[in-house]
Amino acid sequence: MHNFIYEIKDFELDNDALLLGETLFHNANGYIGVRANFEEGYPDGFKTVRGMYINGFYDFSEMKQAEKLFGLVEEKQTMLNVADTQGIQLTIGGEDFSMFTGEVLESSRWLDMAGGFTARRVLWKSPHGKEVEIVIRRMTAFTRLALFIIDFQVTVKNSDAKISFISGHKGDVMNYFDPSDPRIAGESFQHIAVEKVEIWADSSFITSKTVKSQLMCCSGVKHSLSGKPETALIQSVGGATATFSMDVEKDQPVRLVKVTAITDSIRCANVRKACALELANATSVPIETLYAEQAQYLADCWKRCELNIDGDDDLNLALRFNMYQLIQSVTKDEYGNIAAKGLSGEGYEGHYFWDTEMYIQPFFVLTMPEFCKKLIAMRYKTLGFAKENARILGHTRGALFPWRTIMGSECSGHYPSGTAQYHINGDIAYAIVAYYLATGDFDFIVSTGAELLFEIARLWLDVGNFYKGKFQINDVTGPDEYTCIVNNNYYTNALAKYSLYWAAKFYGLLKESGKLAELAEKTGITQHEIGDFIKASEAMNLPYDEELGINPQDDSFLQKKAWNFADTPKENYPLLLHYHPLHLFRYQVCKQADTVMAHFILEDYQSQETIRKSFAFYEKITTHDSSLSACIFSIVASRLGFAEKASEYFGDSAKLDLFNTHKNTKDGIHTANMGGNYMAIVYGFAGLRLKEDGISFTPILPAKWSGYEFSVSYRGSVIEVKVSGGQCTFALVNGEKQSMRVFGKLIDLGLGQPQSILMQ
Repeated sequence: MHNFIYEIKDFELDNDALLLGETLFHNANGYIGVRANFEEGYPDGFKTVRGMYINGFYDFSEMKQAEKLFGLVEEKQTMLNVADTQGIQLTIGGEDFSMFTGEVLESSRWLDMAGGFTARRVLWKSPHGKEVEIVIRRMTAFTRLALFIIDFQVTVKNSDAKISFISGHKGDVMNYFDPSDPRIAGESFQHIAVEKVEIWADSSFITSKTVKSQLMCCSGVKHSLSGKPETALIQSVGGATATFSMDVEKDQPVRLVKVTAITDSIRCANVRKACALELANATSVPIETLYAEQAQYLADCWKRCELNIDGDDDLNLALRFNMYQLIQSVTKDEYGNIAAKGLSGEGYEGHYFWDTEMYIQPFFVLTMPEFCKKLIAMRYKTLGFAKENARILGHTRGALFPWRTIMGSECSGHYPSGTAQYHINGDIAYAIVAYYLATGDFDFIVSTGAELLFEIARLWLDVGNFYKGKFQINDVTGPDEYTCIVNNNYYTNALAKYSLYWAAKFYGLLKESGKLAELAEKTGITQHEIGDFIKASEAMNLPYDEELGINPQDDSFLQKKAWNFADTPKENYPLLLHYHPLHLFRYQVCKQADTVMAHFILEDYQSQETIRKSFAFYEKITTHDSSLSACIFSIVASRLGFAEKASEYFGDSAKLDLFNTHKNTKDGIHTANMGGNYMAIVYGFAGLRLKEDGISFTPILPAKWSGYEFSVSYRGSVIEVKVSGGQCTFALVNGEKQSMRVFGKLIDLGLGQPQSILMQ
């Protein structure tokens, strides 16, 4: 894949287009994220979500419950808009630049995914006839995570002129709210208050504190401007303003570089001191050095996650965009995670879900596994909250991770489709095992993974029970949120079986390696408990219907009436916005892949015939109202050999954000779907699997493609996979010799010894 540029020319200025642009061109680096608002702002009356966010930084807000029942969540965490340093007003000869006045002669906006920046170019004619070229580049730095940079260049093309910049640094900010949208805050609240504004030499600093969580952050701003401008830096209530003015000659470029540094008290003991240091270090080097660092960082990333499809340029661009957004969104330390909207907006209030483990970590585990360690480490840091959550729900042992969270405690208000999704435990366990299988990093299992698995296994034993020789798990919710509070959800039980098995497996490996004693003393884990884990795993109830030859989604699913799809108006989708939850719960209708997803991740639990029949059954009753669904159906279709069907599901999923196919990207990107697109190629079309016996592939090729290729990291080696012309070729790019299976046949890969195998 060679297209690293996404560009739109002569872009529209209607409100919906501007909101979409705020998302598509946002800047993020895993620590901070900035919505792509125009520096000069929009006219009055335009809706905008103007935000700058820190991964893992939050305040508490009230969650009102209709009835104060024990254990219902009444307080949640909310990701905050922490500052506004985007504002720059340009004036030329007394006329303020705005794309909504005068005449826009040319305009373009682009994302450079090799350089790691966004840019906007405008050729503008002022109401009084001055022709001005404006080029604005924005970047959040991957190598210096505290930094956000605006590089603003102006050239007056047809006359001399006096120009000025008014650059804002605002600490008095609030989150966006919309009472009609359940994904974001429903009411306005001042979550963060300015503690101190300082002008220090040529820089401004704003130190702020959250109202309830008492966390602190500091934003610092420093400018540099070519030429010899008249300057002023003025402190104001809740902020500061820098002004610059100078006379310029025709065709003389003027460049203003605005550097923002942001720090927070989760990561820094002294936010003000840390912010000043970050700002000083960044402004001590030329801006070109920062651009070069950014480009080198991304060159390394793209080398590790190379992926290309021959025969569909739009799809290639969408895939590149999706992977870039994952790189932007993923935390670079153990204090954050990946929110449902990344750092692109306030959808779902910045909460982390199961999306991370089941849709996003698979991308990183095969490309940049060091990020998986950070993500799992975040879950480990919040293990205490997970234990507390389990006690609130009546469990005497083990840990239950929250369905949605930032700092570790539960933020789900509607428990039937939230807290009841106990499969989050199995998802985390699955991700830990996947990381181990891909890397062989047993030291991480010793330090982190095994303890998490033990506490998760203990929870399964407490929530479930043996009945008539089977281990039953009752009153939980699976991934399908149109079917809630059920007994023996197939997906949940399958993952419980898997995580119980691996808890016992790791116990044995720890014992064999002589590394068990310290962890056993810390956790109190015993051989007797391990025996209970094994018994429950082996006796796990995985619902099966003999007559249909399928795995029912749960014990009662087949007893329900089938949803009348024929008489459901198109405008009534998604169903959750038009039908009461209880109404949906009583029908055979699925929001997303549930049992079908279990057939992907734990395919060895059922025969090929059962998976085929289950796929056909659930395909008819799944609405795909969730963006997480289509990619999973694509993967299972690939596994069953339905290449064209897999391609149809995949295409819709892959282009969701870049081409705004669901018309809601303005609210933020869909990070889980982006990870699912990667899985649909690598785990789907290429048939990659990670299991105890190693790595394997069973590639297929859709008719509309001439081929595809990608690279994966496995056990410290990089394997290149190419599928085209009726054959698949595997090459070891670097690392030690690796064994793998292709179409069930064992092959060995050595450096300089690629192997080609005919497609089956």
